[in-house]
Amino acid sequence: MTGSAKNIIWIFGDQHRAQALGCNGDPNANTPNIDRLSAEGLNFERALSGFPLCCPARGSLLTSKYPHACVPGHQHQMPPESKTIAHAFKDKGYHTAYLGKWHLDGFKEGKEKRAAMHIVPPERRGGFDEWVGFENNNSQFDCWVHGGEGESAFHERLPGYETDCLTDMLLDYIKGRGHRAEKGDSGPFFAALSVQPPHDPYVAPAEFMARHNPAEVKLRDNVPAIPSVEAVARRDLAGYYAMIENLDWNVGRIQAALTQAGLDHDTHILFFSDHGDMHGSHGQFRKTSPWEESIRVPFIVGGISPRYIGQSGRSPSLMNHVDVAPTTLGLCGIETPEWMDGFDYSKERLGGRPESAAPDSAFLQAVIPTGHGGSIDRPWRGVVSDEGWKYVVLEGQPWMLFNLNEDPYEFANHAYDSKYGVERKKLQDRLGQWISETGDSFVLPTL
Repeated sequence: MTGSAKNIIWIFGDQHRAQALGCNGDPNANTPNIDRLSAEGLNFERALSGFPLCCPARGSLLTSKYPHACVPGHQHQMPPESKTIAHAFKDKGYHTAYLGKWHLDGFKEGKEKRAAMHIVPPERRGGFDEWVGFENNNSQFDCWVHGGEGESAFHERLPGYETDCLTDMLLDYIKGRGHRAEKGDSGPFFAALSVQPPHDPYVAPAEFMARHNPAEVKLRDNVPAIPSVEAVARRDLAGYYAMIENLDWNVGRIQAALTQAGLDHDTHILFFSDHGDMHGSHGQFRKTSPWEESIRVPFIVGGISPRYIGQSGRSPSLMNHVDVAPTTLGLCGIETPEWMDGFDYSKERLGGRPESAAPDSAFLQAVIPTGHGGSIDRPWRGVVSDEGWKYVVLEGQPWMLFNLNEDPYEFANHAYDSKYGVERKKLQDRLGQWISETGDSFVLPTL
């Protein structure tokens, strides 16, 4: 088989930075199942989160719309009339299922209002045939899910750790699709597994937590030698890697279930994340910032042996979050709908030539800041070029200019160095073009 496969599974965590995988060079991460997915599949080494924040990133994943035109900030609702990737698949006869974190219903969480108890109405569940999930939940051992409607509606507490229990649900779904296939009455399917880990709080089942000692964690080179920063980074990262290794274990379970169901040669697995996590790099924590640890995400297209598919290895393409849905559809031979804004990179996996040229850069945004601690509290826009430059501006002033080719840890900021004036102007012009083309209203600074 050299063409498209008919089934798709998304597996994505929350706040999982690209650097935190064994296959991407992290010495702390033991991730054999994801590493195998990478080795047998295509690893997009420069995949990006166009807005490194949960709600906006998830809106872009599902709709292929840029955040300013879909979900512009934290706890903002995805417009109920939005078309999603589920609609595009259903139009082609696919069965669709979504399991896990949603965070797109605009629920305003507070001390007396826990998002885990909020019920997302069926008409605001993205058009999926099956939907079992939760709006948001920051307590991985106390996770509540709901689904169904009318007399079949339910709201229940998961019996164990969130990632394990949600994976159990996906395994049941895979088993059911396998049984239907055996009977000859199963059409193709698209299933999404969305788990909160490795989002904080950084806790995992005891057997995984026991593998990591904060004192032994190797920090990234751009974490400053400030005792208070290092202490928090080490403590958090010990749990973070435990959560990632638990997720990796569950990826292995999914791979085994597909094999047992006879679906392993007919199902793409896409592994990615909504955004990253700073963990002390540049003295920063969490997300919403344009540094690499926050915007760089894993994106691996695997699940099918190289014997059955066109291309494997590593890709330098600037896969952005708006590109995930078109690429997913393309893997199944489905054309990108006109209402999607992203680019289809599926030909890189399937072999062959794309019908149009890929973008020469990726557009980055922080539309509405959260104001949360550990987050950037001002709007910004940015661009990462195919040539390896990153340029970011705040309202009224340039902010960052890095040559990622020679400075992957972003030590040397050239934003105010006249020596790089020509490059800065070139990138500002390209950023302005992105703003204009996407209908954004951000006003660029005067250079």
